[in-house]
Amino acid sequence: CPFSDVVLDSYYEKAVLWAVEEGITYGVGENRFGPEINCTRSQVVTFLWRAQGCPVPGIGSLPFQDVSPSDYYAPAVAWAVDAGVTKGTSETTFSPYMICTRAQVITFLFRAKSN
Repeated sequence: CPFSDVVLDSYYEKAVLWAVEEGITYGVGENRFGPEINCTRSQVVTFLWRAQGCPVPGIGSLPFQDVSPSDYYAPAVAWAVDAGVTKGTSETTFSPYMICTRAQVITFLFRAKSN
């Protein structure tokens, strides 16, 4: 395991290794995965986008003032909006650093699976 904070034989070890092998996550830096850290909305849509093979979004620009085209998660957010996974937290905000609740994660998964 490339991460010093992933406990061997833990319930999540195989899932972490799979996600790394699939290019879905790269950890949080310094050989750490951060298994106890909450995910943000931008991280969750990025995981989903990568799990889908990084499809090119069909929209040209985002309506969100809090997502810059240079943000690492911008293509993932664009894909999520284009695919109907999320509409953001308002007409003009995505709230990329807001903690993604379990309800939001399940809704994102459901909508991504439906597309």
